[in-house]
Amino acid sequence: MPKNLIKNPCGEEGLKHWEDVQHGGDGWKVEALPGDNMANFPFQGKFFATSFELCSKSQVIDLLKEGYTEEKLDAQPHIVVSEWHAARTDCECSYDLSVQLLSGTREVIGEFSIKYHTIPSTDGSWRQIKHTFWNYGPGVRFIKFTHSGKDTRYWKGWFGVRMINSSVTIEA
Repeated sequence: MPKNLIKNPCGEEGLKHWEDVQHGGDGWKVEALPGDNMANFPFQGKFFATSFELCSKSQVIDLLKEGYTEEKLDAQPHIVVSEWHAARTDCECSYDLSVQLLSGTREVIGEFSIKYHTIPSTDGSWRQIKHTFWNYGPGVRFIKFTHSGKDTRYWKGWFGVRMINSSVTIEA
């Protein structure tokens, strides 16, 4: 199984390893599964919860430091990004995900994004977003993973989108 290049993908270490952290509203919160007003997730652990104003955070993965060679990267292996997200049963929310493939000078080579996706308050079930980059061209040396969200009713507390199991993998 390919190695997940995202560090601390579920909040087990709080916000450690996350950069450009924006704490809108009451900020980010790490909760234990299943959490308030949520459906069970098939794993144990923790997840990130957002508040009533935009909360965002990112990680930049240096692929050479992770042990990949320029030759391997220029062969354009599949890069798979994934994340699970959910709304509470009592409040709809907004969710954004952006993953950029960057050159050695941090120019964008490829991008996948979901902007301002509204998740209705339904049964609190978890949904997976998954995307595979392929045939993107040579030169990728970094990957920037950014996610954000908020609730749409501006309720004090943590009624926004929930996120768990952020993942970036490179397939051989």
